[in-house]
Amino acid sequence: MTRNPSRRDVSAAAFATIAASVLPAPYVRAAEKKYDAGASDTEIKIGQTVPHSGPGSLYGVLGRVGEAYFQMLNEGGGINGRKVNFLTLDDAYSAPKCVEATRRLVEQEEVLALYGSLGTAPQTAVHKYLNSKGVPQLLLNTGASKWNNPKEFKWTMAGLPLYPTEARILARHVINVKPNARIGILYQNDDFGRDFLGPFKKVLADAGGTAQVIMEQTYDLTDPTVDSQLINLSKSGADVFYNISTGKASSQSIRKVAELGWKPLQLLSAGSTGKSILSAAGFENAKDIVSISYAKDAGPGRWEKDPGPMAFEELRKKYLPNVAPDNTIAYAGYGQAVTMGEILRRCGDELTRANVLKQASNLNGFHSPFFLDGVTYSYTPDDYTPMKTLFIQVFNGKDWEVSDKPVVE
Repeated sequence: MTRNPSRRDVSAAAFATIAASVLPAPYVRAAEKKYDAGASDTEIKIGQTVPHSGPGSLYGVLGRVGEAYFQMLNEGGGINGRKVNFLTLDDAYSAPKCVEATRRLVEQEEVLALYGSLGTAPQTAVHKYLNSKGVPQLLLNTGASKWNNPKEFKWTMAGLPLYPTEARILARHVINVKPNARIGILYQNDDFGRDFLGPFKKVLADAGGTAQVIMEQTYDLTDPTVDSQLINLSKSGADVFYNISTGKASSQSIRKVAELGWKPLQLLSAGSTGKSILSAAGFENAKDIVSISYAKDAGPGRWEKDPGPMAFEELRKKYLPNVAPDNTIAYAGYGQAVTMGEILRRCGDELTRANVLKQASNLNGFHSPFFLDGVTYSYTPDDYTPMKTLFIQVFNGKDWEVSDKPVVE
């Protein structure tokens, strides 16, 4: 006699097959994979805000490089079989515009995460918002000390050496090479500038020596030039010039120092050491400037046969031929895009915001193709310091000469 099989007669495997055929697809996916907004079986949507226009527009190339890198990945099959939809929006280095653009990315575009956004002041304006929403704010192009606060703002992580770390290393360098230094400082009149200024002056004070700051001058991003500030500093009697500036102000100030015939020991914040900035100032005017380094340069020179710069050059030639080969800002953007791609790759099929943060905060030991040999990310879930090994470097008029002795903070 033939009878219909009861539910008990159906094997577990067969039942799973039946369930998969009749239950709604999203229900089945939820059992196999985990997604938050911005992720699916076919897509990962991520975003950033950078100044594609305005006074910081030379940093807009960070976004263009990100677009090129993810286009290249997508043409090769994407990440774990998913295409990356990368949105880079213009915030013009303006806090209100950054708020508007970030809200669009989160509330309208529903990105999974943001990475590589730029600027202390703009990112401060969206810091609490993104943390309240639980949206990863990763690899920020700012080294403000406030980003290392995993207890209160666990969703935010810097991507550059922390400014206080850099400032302390440069202050110790001054004490070592010019113990009686008379120091003049130009700094950007915002959180970026002050984050360098305080730690630098504290090291001098704690050393108890005779090196001292004798003049400080500030500038705003909207200032057309910094000429008057440099004239004042040159007349102050300072024999050390600490240049805490960005973008065009860096190029202008380096060039003005040379025009004035002032020959101090010059210290430059690391974010402004790219060859595009020095080229605008005139390489000959930048000779003997001292900075810290953690990364390689793009273009002809010391690292042109290194795998990292060579990979960037291949990307640049194919997708960004109008970007100069020695644009180190673009190369930095490449390194961050590779790192963000690695974070997403490590997420596997668990594309949730919590897992993106987990993978980012466990990058300790990962070497970006932008980094000098011996430098890796140092993130841990309890300490968001991006990297702790840095090098002193000096510009020789053509290229940076990096010390072979690392400085570990």
